[in-house]
Amino acid sequence: MLTVSLVALSGLGLGACVTSFAYTSKVEAAFPAEGRMVPVNGHDVHVIERGAASAPPVLMIHGASANAREFTSTLAPRLEMDLRVLMADRPGHGYSSRFDGAETLAAQARQMAGVLEQTAPGQKAVIVGHSFGGAVALRLALDRPDLVSGLVLLAPVTHDWGEGSGTAWYNSVAAAPVLGPVFSQLAPLAGPGQIKSGVSSVFSPAPAPPDYYETSGLGLFLRPPNFRANAQDMTRLQEELAAQSARYGEIKVPVTVFSGSRDTVLSPKLHAARLKKQLPIELVILPDEGHMPHHGEGGAVAGAIRRLAFGRQTR
Repeated sequence: MLTVSLVALSGLGLGACVTSFAYTSKVEAAFPAEGRMVPVNGHDVHVIERGAASAPPVLMIHGASANAREFTSTLAPRLEMDLRVLMADRPGHGYSSRFDGAETLAAQARQMAGVLEQTAPGQKAVIVGHSFGGAVALRLALDRPDLVSGLVLLAPVTHDWGEGSGTAWYNSVAAAPVLGPVFSQLAPLAGPGQIKSGVSSVFSPAPAPPDYYETSGLGLFLRPPNFRANAQDMTRLQEELAAQSARYGEIKVPVTVFSGSRDTVLSPKLHAARLKKQLPIELVILPDEGHMPHHGEGGAVAGAIRRLAFGRQTR
């Protein structure tokens, strides 16, 4: 019986590997790397650029399950006429290299710092972070204040959220040392349908753009290495934020936070409201938005970015 079970399991694993290989080939052909590779600390970071090289720089950092394309159809078109927009894939996401230890916020911030040092040497940049990217943006401001002129955080995760609210079960399995790589091969089987059906809940109560799945290249997330990298990030995040949040008082640059009052992904009370107690942030509460304020309120977000980039603060 055990032999039969092992044969069946190995057959399932082989079938999943074949499916994931075919899926990876198809999705990468549909959403190829459209930026350039910037070598940072021995690892490539994929960076999509818009705007003139001589303009003030803005670095955008995407959230979990996403990639740099998150901003190409929303914020970049609103900013590229007078700003240099840099949109980077976090380590293991999109087309950026993954490496040991990349799940820490410090390591991800170092990669983002390296992008700025190489693409905009001698300049400070406005850092834009969405969701998980908000935590990385905050860490970048903490560890490399010499590179940051201001922060614009979009529905950011900023603090640990307490016991009893752990990471999703599939992230725990995918992040596991032995079972994780095998389990991640299954992501392309059921994942596309699950992601497409879940997009509306992330945007709710605002409507999701009908072409969001395509314009964001969201399917790249289901490639097994990307799926596993995301799981490792998520399972480590609470521990990372518990330590990082104690340092927020060190941040001296202006910070603007956009938070949807009806965000069901990240509670504004557990994150943005707690950050406001530690920093004199400009907190913009959006009554009809969920977790994606840069889509429905892209004009307001772009205005805040531009004010910081050109030194026109509202407070």
